[in-house]
Amino acid sequence: MVESKSGGAAMNTRCYDALPLIVVTILFLCAGCTSQKEEPIVDGTRFEIFFDESAHAEPITGRVYVMISRNKDREPRLQIGRSGVPFYGLDIENLEPGQSVTINDTTLGFPVESLKDFPPGDYYVQGFVNIYTEFKRADGHVLWMHNDQWEGQRFNRSPGNLYSDVKKVHLDPQRGFHIKLHATNKIPPIKPIPDTDWVKRIKFQSKILSEFWGQPIYLGATILLPKGYHDHPAIYYPVNYMQGHFSTRAPHGFRTDTPRGNDRRGQRGYEFYKTWISEHFPRMILVTFQHPCPYFDDSYAVNSANCGPYGDAIMQELIPEIESRFRIIREPYARILEGGSTGGWEALALQIFYPDFFGGAFASCPDPVDFSDVEGFNIYEDTNAYWRQNGWIKVPTISVRYPDGTVRLTAHQKNYYELVRGTRGRSGEQFDIWSAVYGPVGEDGYFKPLYDKVTGEIDPEVARYWQENYDLHYILKKNWKTLGPKLRGKIHIFTGDMDSFYLNNSVHLLGEFLEKTKNPYYGGFFWYAPRKSHCWSGPFTPAEELKFFAIHIATNAPSDVETLWWEY
Repeated sequence: MVESKSGGAAMNTRCYDALPLIVVTILFLCAGCTSQKEEPIVDGTRFEIFFDESAHAEPITGRVYVMISRNKDREPRLQIGRSGVPFYGLDIENLEPGQSVTINDTTLGFPVESLKDFPPGDYYVQGFVNIYTEFKRADGHVLWMHNDQWEGQRFNRSPGNLYSDVKKVHLDPQRGFHIKLHATNKIPPIKPIPDTDWVKRIKFQSKILSEFWGQPIYLGATILLPKGYHDHPAIYYPVNYMQGHFSTRAPHGFRTDTPRGNDRRGQRGYEFYKTWISEHFPRMILVTFQHPCPYFDDSYAVNSANCGPYGDAIMQELIPEIESRFRIIREPYARILEGGSTGGWEALALQIFYPDFFGGAFASCPDPVDFSDVEGFNIYEDTNAYWRQNGWIKVPTISVRYPDGTVRLTAHQKNYYELVRGTRGRSGEQFDIWSAVYGPVGEDGYFKPLYDKVTGEIDPEVARYWQENYDLHYILKKNWKTLGPKLRGKIHIFTGDMDSFYLNNSVHLLGEFLEKTKNPYYGGFFWYAPRKSHCWSGPFTPAEELKFFAIHIATNAPSDVETLWWEY
């Protein structure tokens, strides 16, 4: 990839060849052949974005964007996504207040790659500035990245970032346009959610992670207490550590007030509350973790060369802090792991990497547990992540599908979406975090990619690094003699057989291995659902799952332990 500077401040992520002279000449001559009088072509097709001292007094290193929407239902910055509105991004370095940066038809965009191909029409546009932080890491590398502000790495909502007012404009690449966007608005800090008698939240600076990153890094947790917790001070409870993407919402959306209108999520949370306080419902403590890293809204809960020692921080700082503040049974049988998708992989990884600490993992639709299938491509045998050559036929890798098999996104499209969000793995998206967590550090301090982000060519050396350190199937198979006895009865996986991201494929590979294990037999289960997509988590409601977990805990508790927590 070629990077070039514009005006000493902007670094383009892609350069397009200029139109051949003959094409330009033909276009010019044809424009004069029409019998109707047309407006002259404007010099260039570009957006100009700037900010001033009132919004941000210091120079900014980061990334600027322009977002383009056909409607004003929401601000364009809130409409971008894998299937969202077109947007274009450009890196900036030491951009001064009042200095402008230009996004033009050489700037890479998604899903319309170049502004020169944009359909003419009336649109709503918005400029945005994502401010990066300098991290002087303990390994000696200096990185510029988005520093999470407890928003979960959603840069378009992150406090301190800048955005312009929405402007209605007419875009016609054939005639050209020059639109100025003034980023005068700053996203305000996030207001903490107040605690209640039921839900408590903690947040603290991690010494381990702050030392690694050279900046304050925070860990947190949201805790849901059982009915009677405050009335029975002598009782200690089992805990369900729930893994997943960043959220400070109460576990399972727990809420005590009746939702208004057609609020389905709120209704589910209220129904869960009514079950949670019912007379014979098992009493336990539910905990969600918050551990965003500079690459993603979630660290994947393991030690990583790029993200840092998050496994150590969770095990040595976060969980001890939780278990010291709340009356939790500090025994393996009483600690259950649960999660789906990213959280499903984390639940399994924590159970496998710390087999003596946890009493069972219940994972639904986990991220690839065998890297021979990573959203459609085999990192060990394929040479390209975007295309597979079948003889004379070149077939695109499908990354996302609908339950009926219809293609939703190719790997090429999904990765280009990430590339527009951020270069050097700074998109805050799925493929980039996998490379950050599973891969080695590159010469520039950012992760060494598994594949070239533009061409898709796979690096077999990086693939071997992924395998040795994070391929869960490979790790279990390699170490079953020592891990097997510690994991007996602790691995349980649910998945739909039409998972949107093909995650069921690697689950099947892991299941085939574990079903053949001996001395000991793994003793868990794999539950597959025909034609179910991401993220099928079994035929249970959250409340029914918790009853199942309670039985698992009680069954595996030492014979001399009284399960007074079950009901009172």
